[in-house]
Amino acid sequence: MSAWVLPDHIADVLPSEARHIEELRRQLLDTARGYGYELVMPPLLEHLESLLTGTGEALDLQTFKLVDQLSGRTLGLRADTTPQVARIDAHLLGRSGLTRLCYCGPVLHTRPARPHATREPLQLGAEIYGHAGPEADLEILQLALDCLRAASVGNLQVDLADARIVNSLLQAEPVSDSRRHDIHDALAIKDASAIDRLTLGFAPVNRAGLLALVHLYGDARVLDEAAQCLPATPAITEALSQLRGLAAHIPGAAISFDLGDSRGYAYYSGTRFAIYAQGASDALARGGRYDGVGAVFGHRIDRDRPAVGFSLDLKELVSAVKPLALRAAIRAPWGHASHLREAIAALRSQGETVVCVLPGHESEIDEFHCDRELVEAAGHWVVKTL
Repeated sequence: MSAWVLPDHIADVLPSEARHIEELRRQLLDTARGYGYELVMPPLLEHLESLLTGTGEALDLQTFKLVDQLSGRTLGLRADTTPQVARIDAHLLGRSGLTRLCYCGPVLHTRPARPHATREPLQLGAEIYGHAGPEADLEILQLALDCLRAASVGNLQVDLADARIVNSLLQAEPVSDSRRHDIHDALAIKDASAIDRLTLGFAPVNRAGLLALVHLYGDARVLDEAAQCLPATPAITEALSQLRGLAAHIPGAAISFDLGDSRGYAYYSGTRFAIYAQGASDALARGGRYDGVGAVFGHRIDRDRPAVGFSLDLKELVSAVKPLALRAAIRAPWGHASHLREAIAALRSQGETVVCVLPGHESEIDEFHCDRELVEAAGHWVVKTL
């Protein structure tokens, strides 16, 4: 095998795409800053027990592991940044009030999340800690939508769900972890026959509710139907009420519901959402509520804080939007004359891109569109439109 061949689902990012990703990163982080989110930069590498605390089996399987040559302890390369940000909130910042944090950095996956996905996403996200009310859920969803709009993604579709619905139907049933996992998998693919088989022996009301969830997806009428056919437990009643509230305050996006969607069931504790662009096969952003995430980083009860957030992959996002045009630039001759170097430096200090043409490369093409040229006229260097 050639030495330059990269591992499967790992790829170089070439200039035009890299520029687009970087411009999106700046736009989206500026969007988060406009909401009052503070930027944090967790390390790519951590002790494994810290990296995986409270995250469940799925993230463990996605995490690369290695041995630290200094301590002999097992380290992990992060597969998700959210647990790290929760650790920062719980033990480094230690604030008692509201905390808004955002981040952007690479994560590594042992396997691609789906066909053709990269194993090295560039994950951008935002989290709110310290507020249990639906206001935080709405703010994080609005921020996710504004980030996608800043990336020029149109025709957005928001799909809403709530982890409390399925959890409420399962909590009174004596099910093993493996059986619970199978039920969630069956709900994800709408397999009514598997749900029927897996819920044998359940209380009739819970079994009927789980079977109903297979069909409870669609527009707002789904909520009315759910109120009629699901048991009116406090958790389900509150979940349906909050889903109505969220949907009522999301302008400029189509809304749908999938009450049986329980992906991330070991992680999410309340409302959750996925945002799609028209024609996209998978969500561009996902998020939701995961209360108590900070409590697993030790024994301090006061760090059992409510939390809600979202994340997206900038590499995936850039592939879903229109490519950027070549960047306009100024072509300049190569030379050592001080007045030429001063003219070039002045233009660059004004934010212009100035490409100096090295000898013998006058006709070569790169990603910059040189629509102007630096020329000498009457002893002065001036910019002329080509």
